Amino acid sequence: MSYKPYVHENVEQTCLFRWAAYEQGKYPELNLLYHIPNGGSRNKYEAANLKRQGVKAGVPDLCLPVPRGKYHGLYIEMKAGKNTPSDLQKDWLKALNEQGFLAVVCYGWEKASEVLIQYLEGRIDE
Repeated sequence: MSYKPYVHENVEQTCLFRWAAYEQGKYPELNLLYHIPNGGSRNKYEAANLKRQGVKAGVPDLCLPVPRGKYHGLYIEMKAGKNTPSDLQKDWLKALNEQGFLAVVCYGWEKASEVLIQYLEGRIDE
């Protein structure tokens, strides 16, 4: 039996931001890429406090607030392994796409980097 380690989304996302820092010379807009800290485990008090401050379940992990072509900006929901988007995440992605953003799910940092390059170069066919 071979052992294949499970790579968590946070590892994939860390790799993506390392890649983005390296690629900023070619794509300076990557400096605007940021993480939306909606996930993670929290105690009840902290979760309630964050909810009062506007944190909403299902919001995608990453945002690139850079318009390209017909899109106002790019949102990415990062996934790893066999993890799939929740119904709330699917609802957010659909709503963002309906508002003129490109909102996608990417499995792994490599796929996310490909989407970012295609988006920045105006080569997205979604």
